[in-house]
Amino acid sequence: MDPMRNAKRPPVPRPTDAELEILRALWDAGEATVRQVQEAVERRRSAGYTTVLKLLQIMTEKGLVERDESERAHVYRARLARHETERQLVGDLLDRAFGGSASRLVMQALTSKAATPEEIAKVRKLLEEASKEKR
Repeated sequence: MDPMRNAKRPPVPRPTDAELEILRALWDAGEATVRQVQEAVERRRSAGYTTVLKLLQIMTEKGLVERDESERAHVYRARLARHETERQLVGDLLDRAFGGSASRLVMQALTSKAATPEEIAKVRKLLEEASKEKR
C-alpha cells in the first residue's frame, strides 16, 4: 500500500456528469485501463476511446484519478472511494440547494422517486442510530 495514498490530501474538485460516469466504472473495477473504462462506459452510453482518454487525462490533472504509468497501458484508479465522493457531492447539494437542511434533502429524496422497502428500512435504521447518538 502506498503510504502517500493515506496522507492528508487536498480537496478534490466536484466531478462533472461525464467524470462521474468514469468514476463509477473505476469504482466497479477497482482500477482499469482506458480501454476497460471506455468499454464499461459504453455499456451505459456512447463513449469513444479518445473522449474517455481525454477525460481521464483531465481527471488526472484535477486530482480525481491516479494514473500508474509503469506498464505500457496506463492503469487508472479513482483517487477517492465512492462513499467519499458521494459524501462530498451530497454535502455540496445540501448547502447549495437546501440551505444546510438535511431533513429537507431527505424529504425531497424520498418524495421525488419511489424508495424500495430495503431503502426505507436503511433510512429508518440510520435515523434510529442518529437519534441514539444525540442522547
